[in-house]
Amino acid sequence: MKRLSVLGSTGSIGTQTLDVCRRLGFSVVALAAGRNIELLEEQAREFKPNIVAVYDEEAAKRLSIALSDTGISVLGGEEGVLMAAAADCDTVLNAVTGIAGLRPTIAAIEAGNDVALANKETLVAGGRRVMDFAKEHNVKILPVDSEHSAIFQCLQAKGDYSRIKKLILTASGGPFFGKTADELENVTAADALNHPTWNMGRKVTIDSATMANKGLEIIEAAHLFGVEQNNIDVVIHRESIVHSLVEFTDNSVLAQLGVPDMRTPIQYALTVPERCESAVETLDLAKIGTLHFYPQDNESFPSTNIARYALSLGKTATAAFNAADEIAVEAFLEGKIGFTDIPKIVEKTVEMPLPGGDSFEEVFETDYEARKFAASLIK
Repeated sequence: MKRLSVLGSTGSIGTQTLDVCRRLGFSVVALAAGRNIELLEEQAREFKPNIVAVYDEEAAKRLSIALSDTGISVLGGEEGVLMAAAADCDTVLNAVTGIAGLRPTIAAIEAGNDVALANKETLVAGGRRVMDFAKEHNVKILPVDSEHSAIFQCLQAKGDYSRIKKLILTASGGPFFGKTADELENVTAADALNHPTWNMGRKVTIDSATMANKGLEIIEAAHLFGVEQNNIDVVIHRESIVHSLVEFTDNSVLAQLGVPDMRTPIQYALTVPERCESAVETLDLAKIGTLHFYPQDNESFPSTNIARYALSLGKTATAAFNAADEIAVEAFLEGKIGFTDIPKIVEKTVEMPLPGGDSFEEVFETDYEARKFAASLIK
């Protein structure tokens, strides 16, 4: 029986992960969440973990009282989340949102736990250092994002990373596909949150609308699979059936297809190399009939190219990209800036002076300074 620690258990990925655990009979030894203690209490009572961690310390105190009849240890603050990441388990599913997910990934690796990674920021900010750190500790980093899972599955079938010619990430295009830059000037947060195919958290949904999400995925893919960014392409695929593709040196292309349901990549990350029965709907290609693909519009949606630029700068520029994007997206959701201001703020932040190296300490320093700089632009 596989033993899991699920970080970000009350979010979209976390709840779907627990659905997979429920069906496959996996043991959950630790849960961690931000502040949704009502749902977290329900999860704790169902899965009976040893540890439940709540990032919000006041919420942790309330949950400790609510679970006082269970014998479950309730921990608070970042330290509690790190203890959940370092719990005695086989795999840590990291679905924490934002840069807050990096330290738990480090803690999980130090404890020798494999990491099923749904937190893009771990590799966007931490970069190659995270992959090297995992290798030092003989720990696997298993992708959970649908695009990276698709590439991972294609490469499992092929078995030879040296023969990769190109990675092709698919993108739904978000709710604003086909709109010009002028048409995007006055879109609202409600418009941007209306994703056509995926049900995701607010931050990821806005990133999908700006195409920053695809920029983050290019950075992540470069580190996960050791591929230069020039060999990573993006194609718009509205149906979200083809989740990504790999082109090999003989020009053959492998793709992974499936209905848009995150339980598929979650389950594969937890069972690889085995495949288990799933509750996900069967893909009926005859019913779908036609699949469409379009080039990316980098003029109306410049965020992807800004991410490529950050990746080309090296050092901690991608950490600055990620930090500025988090600040700008939050400001947009709060109505402080417009939709098209998001990439402008991110680009200016990426161009700020950076530390000379890429150690974890310098990553966190860059994150702090970039947030401060981006916030000053918003003011």
